[in-house]
Amino acid sequence: MRAIRVLSAALLTLGLAAAPAAADSSPSPSASADGKAPTQAGTSFRTAAEMEQGQSATASASTGDYLYWSFPADTGQRPTVKATVKLPGSHAAQTWQLDVYDGLRRHQSCQYGAATRTAEQGTSSVELACVLRTVRAWSEPWANDPLPGTYYVRLTVLDLGSADLGLPVRAEVRANSAEIGGAAAVDGSLGKPLVPGIAVESDTEQDGSKSAVLSAIEPDDGWSSHWWSSRWVWTAVGGVLAALAGIGGYALTRGRGRPAYVPPGA
Repeated sequence: MRAIRVLSAALLTLGLAAAPAAADSSPSPSASADGKAPTQAGTSFRTAAEMEQGQSATASASTGDYLYWSFPADTGQRPTVKATVKLPGSHAAQTWQLDVYDGLRRHQSCQYGAATRTAEQGTSSVELACVLRTVRAWSEPWANDPLPGTYYVRLTVLDLGSADLGLPVRAEVRANSAEIGGAAAVDGSLGKPLVPGIAVESDTEQDGSKSAVLSAIEPDDGWSSHWWSSRWVWTAVGGVLAALAGIGGYALTRGRGRPAYVPPGA
């Protein structure tokens, strides 16, 4: 338990301690209280538009802008992020890229999917996709494993001619997850999910003052407690089967008592 607490503290210090001690006063695009997806994107990590998994966030922008969204991902989930960019009727070849970062703002590689694609001249749209690795409950400080918390999506164009700079585009981003469960379970857990402002919230709760949280998004059923997974069920089933196998093996090998050919008193 001491090692787990040290790891959690190190991860939070690495990526979250640099956040301001109070919430950012500048408003950031976010989903409305009734659960509707955001219709605009942020321009940086701090102003990333907050969306829930399963929502289709949209944004109107200009070619060359950096567009940011954020969504929550919990332990045992394998997030898939898809983006569609609708391009103007006349344009030269453009290369678009979809990047995903975790709560420590570490770039996460895609298991598979076309995260970078080139839209040839005159193409009406380009589609991008990135399937991340399964989110783990715990990781070594030096590892780059996905951890539970906020994930950031950045959409931008890499290769752009000066004639196309500033042309209007329409972007749509969606994030979904497959529940992997106990197959990806590990021993240990983080003290807190990697959500911006979580350290500030913890400090303010101790002295009773108003908490300041930079991100309010979380999974619909809340953050997992990290101790339960389907691996517990399979462990119990395996133990029962092993016990039955032992009893059956003993019953088959112990025989039926004293052999008939052994004389009495022998």
